[in-house]
Amino acid sequence: MPFSLKHKLVIGVASSALFDLTESHSVYLTRGVADYRKFQREHENDVLARGIAFGLIQRLLSLNGESEQDRVVEVILLSRNDPDTGLRVLNSMKPNGLDITRAVFVSGGNPCIFLKAFDASLFLSANEHDVKSAISQNLPAGRVFPTEFVDDDEPELRVAFDFDGVITDDSAELVFQFGGGLKAFQQMEIENATVVHPLGPLFPFFAKLAELHERETALKEKDSKYKRKLRIAIVTARNAPAHERVVRSLRAWGINVDDAFFLGGIEKARVLEVYRPHIFFDDQVGHIEGAARVAPCAHVPFGASNEAAKKLQEFGELISSAPVVGELNAQGDGEKNKK
Repeated sequence: MPFSLKHKLVIGVASSALFDLTESHSVYLTRGVADYRKFQREHENDVLARGIAFGLIQRLLSLNGESEQDRVVEVILLSRNDPDTGLRVLNSMKPNGLDITRAVFVSGGNPCIFLKAFDASLFLSANEHDVKSAISQNLPAGRVFPTEFVDDDEPELRVAFDFDGVITDDSAELVFQFGGGLKAFQQMEIENATVVHPLGPLFPFFAKLAELHERETALKEKDSKYKRKLRIAIVTARNAPAHERVVRSLRAWGINVDDAFFLGGIEKARVLEVYRPHIFFDDQVGHIEGAARVAPCAHVPFGASNEAAKKLQEFGELISSAPVVGELNAQGDGEKNKK
């Protein structure tokens, strides 16, 4: 009988998110594929150090029970390696205490195309191209950023989400950025306080995680001595009165979160440094760059914020590379001198 993924939270994780591949990746970049293959073979029994998403994955797997029925989380390695160079990654699973036995190796291809095949609710990678490709195909994904966070190995898993452009779509963000700013955004949210938000790129993961959250609640109700292993937070730049639509949307989805921070523009890193999540998802690189100092973070390259940034970057590159700009400036200076 085939192994069933039904009713499970399935995570696809790249080796670049799970382990620290700094040394081997440097060999690949500086010395080429042949030397990289040789290096991986020579070190295939050297256990890789923990990467940015390790704490998240380790704690998610700890939610599994002993029986197959109680196995609620499945993690699948999705790797750009081929099986030969990827053997070291698989060999590092058991020594690191990770119950991950399934893997996909695509020899330099894009592994995210297999997310649907496994009903995956999330793909994590350090590869920007792969994550952007997944998001463009309406697949839930996040790009992990380097962090100074030091894991304390406590058993509780804390996951934090931005709201707009992550759990929901970017319709509210569009109003804020292009439809009149904060005042227009606040007015729209007041008028639509009872209207449920459209779903965003990471809602599948958020919803599946919420199911595990309810399971933890049930276990706690059954046994008062049971220590819950999962905590969920929303950390958003929204504040009153735009908070109400968030709460009402959560009610409509039947989802309860433990914590919510409506910060009204206060730097998110201030809260995250205290909350110490094992992953924080946000759609804006500016927020990620500040927060990554204090917590593992994943950028979700979705929606208005990222499209605007992309267009500004492309425009800047176009202007800076156009020789006519310098020529016009020189001509202008010449005309001034003539006068």
